[in-house]
Amino acid sequence: MTQADQEAAPADDAAAATGATALTATVEGPDADGVEGSDADADADLGAARRWHRLLDWGKDARGSSTWRRGWVLGGCAVVVALLLGLHRQVPNSFGNFGSFLETFLPWLGVFIPVLLLAALLRRSATALIVLLLPTVLWFGLFGGLLGDKSTGKGDFTVLTHNVWAANRDPAGTARMIDGSGAQIVALEELPGAALPVYTKGLASSYPYHVVEGTVGLWSKYPISDTHVVDIKIGWTRAFRSQVATPQGPLAVYVAHMPSVRVKFDSGFTAGQRDVSAQALGDAIQAEPLGHVLLLGDMNGTMNDSSLAPVTSQLRSAQGTAGSGFGFSYPAEFPMARIDQIMSRGMRPTDSWVLPADGSDHRAVAADYRYNR
Repeated sequence: MTQADQEAAPADDAAAATGATALTATVEGPDADGVEGSDADADADLGAARRWHRLLDWGKDARGSSTWRRGWVLGGCAVVVALLLGLHRQVPNSFGNFGSFLETFLPWLGVFIPVLLLAALLRRSATALIVLLLPTVLWFGLFGGLLGDKSTGKGDFTVLTHNVWAANRDPAGTARMIDGSGAQIVALEELPGAALPVYTKGLASSYPYHVVEGTVGLWSKYPISDTHVVDIKIGWTRAFRSQVATPQGPLAVYVAHMPSVRVKFDSGFTAGQRDVSAQALGDAIQAEPLGHVLLLGDMNGTMNDSSLAPVTSQLRSAQGTAGSGFGFSYPAEFPMARIDQIMSRGMRPTDSWVLPADGSDHRAVAADYRYNR
């Protein structure tokens, strides 16, 4: 190599290095439009792919089972709850009177919905989640209207009904609670003979008019007349009808205590006698000549109980029309069902509520009413 060649070699090496640097800048730097190059695009595509992969992975377990192939048992449970809600009136009483038992505690089927929802999420089952929509829609269709406050204000008068319980250890305290309730018309059920004078004395100053038939009674600030026993086919008196002269006009008031409904080991949920009594009471109300009718009492059944249809089909519930929530009244310590009812015909309830617990195993319920004009 000549001296000239030796001098030219470093210059060639420098030019080559400069070209490589330029090429690198071309590949890694911004493109002609100022957008990040191919590496940035690849990273974005990879991130999207990973997100989609994670979404797909939610539906697969360790064995690769699809979200649509899991949760069939949970879905089946949701279908059972939906069938009980939608077809509760078709559930027979032929086995332990299960139909009446179901309808008494029907709102509590809603407890299973969040439980199944949590299980479906933990199981990552799309099948169970979709099927669970059915009982959810049915439950809100039946009971969603009870969740809000439907009160429209003060009525013309207030009524109250209370099963005071034969074993009440503080009848004087119960009488004081009733006296301070502000009700103009009061019905009491399960009045024991020994405690009757306590209630009579405790309510005398506020309620100058009262009548007692058997173990049920009516106290009123307005005159009472035309009282007669209603035979509900149980062999003793637990229902009657009176006429109350309210300032708005005559009112037929029925006071009733339906036969008890109990769960027994050998015969299930016994309700047969209650159903016979409901038919007898329904017949009496149907024959009532007055247009304004009020029913107060312990029905030992809810408005959902189809066995009470002879009564409930003719009257509307104060709680369902003007109350807030379910208005559960029994048992007093932890109410789970509304078996104490205030129902009417020819009048408009404007409010309905449950009173605090007292010495009874039931809670008193009250409602405001306004005559339809």
